Amino acid sequence: MDSPRTLLEAERADALRRLADLTGDYAAVVDASRDTNADDEHDPEGATIAFERSQLGAVVEQVRRHLVEVEAALDRLAHGSYGICETCGAEIGEGRLEARPVARTCIRCAS
Repeated sequence: MDSPRTLLEAERADALRRLADLTGDYAAVVDASRDTNADDEHDPEGATIAFERSQLGAVVEQVRRHLVEVEAALDRLAHGSYGICETCGAEIGEGRLEARPVARTCIRCAS
């Protein structure tokens, strides 16, 4: 298994890359909607543009929240509390941390 720092740094790099891609996609959808005279209420294509904008906005927020979680995990790592369940104080299993490096709780507490 890679070190926790390596996993978290890879998670951060991936999240930043996804955020950059999604932000570009979002800007393209917004620009496309500006370039048309689409009336979202009456134009069948307008609903598609609004839906795409909404979906992309939701995914961008999800990636931003994940990035916050990655930063919090890196902070826990720096302060020696990484891998310790925030609920019960037990160690979080290696398999869980490998699958979900930002985990704050052990499997038992997460269930």
